[in-house]
Amino acid sequence: MAYQETTTTGYGTRVGNSFKGIGTGILLFIAATALLWWNEGRAVKTDKMLNEAEGAYVEMENPNKIDPALDGELICGSAMATTTDSLSDPQFGFGATAIRLSRNVEYYQWVEHSESHSEDKLGGKEVTTTTYTYSKDWVSSPIQSSEFHDPAYQNKNTVLATVDNFEQWAENVSFGAYNLNESLIHSISSKENFDANISDDMLKQLDRDTRVAYERFYGKVNVAERKDEAKKMEIVPSDTTQEAVQVEEKTNYDFIHMGGNQLYYGLTPGAPQVGDVRVTWEKVVPAKVTVIAKVSGDTFKPFKAKNGKRFQRLVMGKQDAEEIFEAEHAANSMWTWVLRFVGIMLVISGLKGIFGFLEMILKVVPFIANIIGWGVGIVCTVIGIAWSLIVIALAWLFYRPLLGIGLLALAGFLIWVFAFKGKDKLKELANRNKDAAPAPAPAPAAAPTDEPKQ
Repeated sequence: MAYQETTTTGYGTRVGNSFKGIGTGILLFIAATALLWWNEGRAVKTDKMLNEAEGAYVEMENPNKIDPALDGELICGSAMATTTDSLSDPQFGFGATAIRLSRNVEYYQWVEHSESHSEDKLGGKEVTTTTYTYSKDWVSSPIQSSEFHDPAYQNKNTVLATVDNFEQWAENVSFGAYNLNESLIHSISSKENFDANISDDMLKQLDRDTRVAYERFYGKVNVAERKDEAKKMEIVPSDTTQEAVQVEEKTNYDFIHMGGNQLYYGLTPGAPQVGDVRVTWEKVVPAKVTVIAKVSGDTFKPFKAKNGKRFQRLVMGKQDAEEIFEAEHAANSMWTWVLRFVGIMLVISGLKGIFGFLEMILKVVPFIANIIGWGVGIVCTVIGIAWSLIVIALAWLFYRPLLGIGLLALAGFLIWVFAFKGKDKLKELANRNKDAAPAPAPAPAAAPTDEPKQ
């Protein structure tokens, strides 16, 4: 059942908060303006850097042999990324030869969800109703249920074990006869599940510890009966592997279930209870990759363009340099537009924060305040877009003069339409209303009289 809380904010508090919001709005407006300017410079510099790199690279025909002639050159080559480094999980005592070994942990917990609805009242008060609902789900870290709003769900969460996420990378990864640097190594993404090999002694100890934690929270339990009940209920979440359920049937442990790349803390993997924990392992394996980077002896370093921007890239599989540079140009363009949109939205939000007090002062009559708020929103949107275009255009004048002039013209047109055409439209509407007004009725004729004339 949903749980609701209602809070009331007085008119004076709301007006005070709106004036405090002016400072926040100014800071947001300044930050957004700086973001728009920086983004245009970043886009142009990145584009120039990519063009310079595209014209400077050479093909590495045979990465399996060190070629002194390529030292200092920007190359593009494909080879197997391999390693002989042994990586280990120190907590569970096993290891593997891999480029990366990672441990990922999830907890089955009660999760709080909230949804709020606010309503303005006559006199300027605001009544906010927040509805809280709760569901059980797998999450990446334990949730403190003591902070839940519904007392019925407070302190409902526990965990049978606390395990940290973990990853370890190989330090030595070869690319033919060369060695990859750390940044290139971390770009390798050939992940696959890793079947953990935990000793029986450790599994027994984990089982004992988990039983203690389980009984502390749930009390004593008949394991056989509980498992039979779970099977009858047939609760098998879609993200729980069938392999893990089968492993539970094969092992002699009641609260620990090991199968494939998953270690499960709990009574029944097929029917998770709050507090259950699951741990999975993955490894990054050798794979063919394509590298664009500058050769430095038997390793690589980033290419530095004339404008100071640096570039190196590792992609999975064998790819042509043209494909890689085309993708980089597309990514640069995409991020430019994303940051432009974010910057414009932040400029508009900043202006609304600055002028939001105008609407708030009139909240004593919500209907009038809503009309004023709508008008303020429209004005802030138009001014925000125009200001953003001006900032972008000025940045382009600095970085791309021809495009900047065109954008300034567009911004000027928007300002003219808003400032002058809008005023003319209001005058036209006023004159139209004046012409449509009914003519005054004629005065009634004087009534005849029988009095004699003097």
